[in-house]
Amino acid sequence: MSDEERPLTPEDVGPRLMEVFALVGPLYRRVSRKIEQDAPRQGLSVGVRAVLDLLRQHGPMTVPQMGRAQSISRQFVQRMVNDAVADGLVEAVPNPAHARSSLIRLTDAGRTAIDAVVARENALLCEAADDLTASDVDTCVRVLSRMLALFEDVNLDS
Repeated sequence: MSDEERPLTPEDVGPRLMEVFALVGPLYRRVSRKIEQDAPRQGLSVGVRAVLDLLRQHGPMTVPQMGRAQSISRQFVQRMVNDAVADGLVEAVPNPAHARSSLIRLTDAGRTAIDAVVARENALLCEAADDLTASDVDTCVRVLSRMLALFEDVNLDS
């Protein structure tokens, strides 16, 4: 087994994962800022874009489900849903599983808007492809998923 394939020792894993944290924060802030800068052209704030994309990927969801999925407060999601409803991008429909918690779903206008945004973002992300392999991306997703799971008990509504 090569050094690259050998699991990190407990003494080494913390500092190496801190390298990942050191990149994730600035990456998140830059992506958020780019979305904000493009908002006038795209017509979507960062929060509304996140709601639309979540519904694009998973179908109708309740506000609490969206909050849990995005690790953000239910109250923030509700504000973003209200904005999206006002713009005609989503609508509330009855939830057969829970009478007091409506399902939120994309309207045709919402699907068109998020599909256009995702297409532009995918075109931009192609610039990062250079020499990345599927294995590189799989490893990145595995590491970030493990790190996210480590903090799954954090209360987001307090």
